[in-house]
Amino acid sequence: MSRTMVGLIAGMALGFAAYFGGFWAFLLVLVLGAVGLVAGRLTEGDLEPGDFVRRRSDQQRIRDDQRGARRDWR
Repeated sequence: MSRTMVGLIAGMALGFAAYFGGFWAFLLVLVLGAVGLVAGRLTEGDLEPGDFVRRRSDQQRIRDDQRGARRDWR
């Protein structure tokens, strides 16, 4: 299924929820859709749980990136 078709189905679901259930139903469908998207990406391996956590300092990130480029860290 293409991304266009998935977007169309999601838009139609949100439209039906807004029309028949009102604003709160629209928000509920939107939030649950986002949670489902994140859960699906996590199970497929497209996202890692560490992607949502910021490191303590930018310097640590820079050092890790440099080590990864040199491939001399374990």
